[in-house]
Amino acid sequence: MNRALMVALGLFLVCFTSSAWAEDKVITMSTTTSTEASGLLDYLLPEFQKDTGITVKVMAKGTGAALKDGMDGNADVVFVHDEKREKQFVEEGYGTQRYYVMYNDFIMVGPAEDPVKLKSAPSIVEGMKVIAAAKAPFVSRGDNSGTHAREKQLWAASGLPVNDSGAPQDGEGWYFSIGQGMGEALIFAQEKMGYVLADRGTYLNYKYGRSEPLALEIVYEGDDLLKNPYGVIPVNPAKHPHVKFELADTFAKWLVSDRGQDVIGGYKLLGQPLFYPDAK
Repeated sequence: MNRALMVALGLFLVCFTSSAWAEDKVITMSTTTSTEASGLLDYLLPEFQKDTGITVKVMAKGTGAALKDGMDGNADVVFVHDEKREKQFVEEGYGTQRYYVMYNDFIMVGPAEDPVKLKSAPSIVEGMKVIAAAKAPFVSRGDNSGTHAREKQLWAASGLPVNDSGAPQDGEGWYFSIGQGMGEALIFAQEKMGYVLADRGTYLNYKYGRSEPLALEIVYEGDDLLKNPYGVIPVNPAKHPHVKFELADTFAKWLVSDRGQDVIGGYKLLGQPLFYPDAK
């Protein structure tokens, strides 16, 4: 074998090995749309890659669909916000451990003039009753997401009759279930000049982080029922041996490390934090 051929073969092997190594340092994360629509992942993931060399491919969808990805072995890690379903996911053996990562809160968003005077409601549950009594336009994500799950909990807590999907029984003409993510729900609510339950991070990003800001305002906040915790869970290799558990576990532990928590706490819009570190 002549020298030129040997050099070429060596370069090929180096490139092939480097490419294979780079590919091996990639994980797939299925996550809720709010982590993406809020802009958090654009801020967070480059810092994680800089620290570890691991690239995270993102699939953003509702929490229910994200957990289904984990159950089916289509993701290495899930990063979502529905604590009850997350714990069930781990108890059923689909995830190895749920790590508390951060929280923000849900808020009720609506027209600035607040036609049903939701700001005066004594609680968010009473506010849901006010919306229903007035038949004010209300937009539901309707996508089995964590936000949708919380909305259904609020309707149930109100004592109003609900149908099998958890929506108000008398919602025809005013209750709009769109089956889409948080950003789309905010835009649709603006078109209808209606109300929508939103996570604060996505709302702030759409309100102040876009060239065409929302006209909607926060009309209710602060109720204990509106706290919104997020957890990260590596998918269990005992269920799906092909998952990249070690890399996924590295990601989860980085998120709850001092470094990861500092990055999360440092993500702000107009000086206001969108998420609060909450590793326990």
